[in-house]
Amino acid sequence: MNNAQTVNEYVPDYLVTPGEVLEDYLQHAGLTQASLAERTGLSKKTINEIIKAKSTITAETALKFERTLNRPAHFWSNLERQYQEDKTRLADKIRLEKHLHWLDYFPINAMAKLGWIEKCKIKTQQLAALLRFFAVASPAQWETLWVRELQTAFREKGTSQKDVAVISAWLRRGEIAAHQQRCAKYDRHKFRDSLAEIRKLTMIKDADDFVPKLESICAAAGVAIVFIPALPKLGIYGATRRINDKYIMQLSLYGKSNDQLWFTIFHEACHIINHPQGELYIEGNGLESEKTREKEADVFAQNMLIPPNLLNHFFLPGHTPTLQQIEGFAESVDIAPGIVVGRLQHDGVLPMSYGNRLKVRYEWVKS
Repeated sequence: MNNAQTVNEYVPDYLVTPGEVLEDYLQHAGLTQASLAERTGLSKKTINEIIKAKSTITAETALKFERTLNRPAHFWSNLERQYQEDKTRLADKIRLEKHLHWLDYFPINAMAKLGWIEKCKIKTQQLAALLRFFAVASPAQWETLWVRELQTAFREKGTSQKDVAVISAWLRRGEIAAHQQRCAKYDRHKFRDSLAEIRKLTMIKDADDFVPKLESICAAAGVAIVFIPALPKLGIYGATRRINDKYIMQLSLYGKSNDQLWFTIFHEACHIINHPQGELYIEGNGLESEKTREKEADVFAQNMLIPPNLLNHFFLPGHTPTLQQIEGFAESVDIAPGIVVGRLQHDGVLPMSYGNRLKVRYEWVKS
């Protein structure tokens, strides 16, 4: 589904001033500037400055022109309004041309293909479309909002501008999607208590079945779940942050298997429940975020999905379980067998190539 909002933006190459139109009307009516001044009660200087675009046509002046030049007041007011808007757009176009290099940081083609922004042939219009996507007035405002937040999240200053651009675009798309979801006000205790119910959803293979249930459970506790496709070179599994009265848990399906997806969900749930509000948490490859909290979130996810006492009781050290044994254990603890395989692979009990047929794979479907 293409959700980009197309904005018809006309940027003139030249300007027609209201004074030029007024001068044409004077010639057509056989009037001079002096005679118009006499008929309207305006000074000769005022008329001359309007014609030279040094003064504006006010609402009062427009009404006087209506009575003397036989054109309605709104005609003259609209001339002035359109001129001022065109003048501002032309000046803005000149300013934007100084920032066209900013486009090079973003995967414009991928964003347009996903329907996040419209694809424009004219670079200044493409830049304007990108600014509308981020809801900022200029690249400087984007940098103020996003570079600062992402550098804080990564606890380092070495993140490249392109990395920040790609991640910010993905996060911004999540904000837009979350804004469209109706959620209750965030309730920490309710969300924590809902994790047992969420865990049961791992047994459902079809995403079309479990995603609506997951969204509904989380929304009731004030958490918006949004699935946003990964942009090229994103390398992020999930992200969490609070905006106003609700949390956003954003998921990319990076890894594409159910063990990775559900681990990410419970990892992000730990950030929501146990870690300071108002911070951005990102889980991805090679991202130097706050390591202590990330380790806490990893342990939380592991223990919530498969309690360690049950795992240690079932699988003896030095023993490689069969797939049938894994399936039996998974059924006994009400968890998807692919999640058990992923955990055992992570712990080194199973080689990474063993048991993957028990995992469920997900792909983004073009709508």
